This record gives sequence, structure tokens and C-alpha cells, in this order.
Amino acid sequence: MVLINVTGGAPGRTEQPRRNMGVPAPDFADFIPELDQQPGDIVVTKKTWGAFASTDIEARLKALGVTQVVVIGVATGTGVESTARQAYEAGFNVTLAIDAMTDSRPEAHDYSLATIFPRLGETGTSQQIIDLLKTRSA
Repeated sequence: MVLINVTGGAPGRTEQPRRNMGVPAPDFADFIPELDQQPGDIVVTKKTWGAFASTDIEARLKALGVTQVVVIGVATGTGVESTARQAYEAGFNVTLAIDAMTDSRPEAHDYSLATIFPRLGETGTSQQIIDLLKTRSA
């Protein structure tokens, strides 16, 4: 499994001020226990919206022969969408687990699901994706 956390943001200027959420808690980038992180998992720390832009994740996945990625996350309209775009542009088949993502901006979440994601890959619920994976590995 690949687990991605975030510890910063891109350094460029923007017209809209960035949200200042104060100093993050010391455990901000820690993974929740429910993810069941294993010693063999790939851990990537990003500092940009997308997981591919400032990390070595593309090379690591391609070295393993990975062709399909399932994208989930906590900021549908920014981090999830950016990661999905970058994965698609890098040649990966992209699946988006629509019930395993959220956004503090409901309109951004809805727009990504309805308009952007169908152009970047395939969408489905977590259960639909798990069921499909079970039939493929059976």
C-alpha cells in the first residue's frame, strides 16, 4: 500500500491568501491507526497539492510495475484532484473511491466528482472497488 501525508505547501504566490491553520500538531502527518500501516508500505510525504509533483512516487510505482492507482483523500477539489490529474498524466489508470474522500468545500467536492473525475479515470464506491479487485484476483 502507498500512504501519502502532507507536511507543507507549494512556495508560490497566489491571489487568494492561503488558509493559515496555525502551527500543526506534532502528530499532524501521522497516519490514523485504521489505515493499518505495515513495515512494507510505501510512505510518501508531499509538500504540494498533488502527490506526484514533488515526490518520487511515479518512479517508485513504475519500478514496481504498477499501472493502476486508487486515489482517496481529505481534500477532493485540491489534493485528490491534483493527485488524480498527475497520475493520469503520468500514464496510470486511475480509480477514484468517491466515498473515501471529502472536502471542506462541498461545491468543490461535488464538481470534482461530477465533472473532473470521469475525465481522469473510473469512479466507484470503496466496496465496488474491493469487489472488482476480488474478482480480478480470484
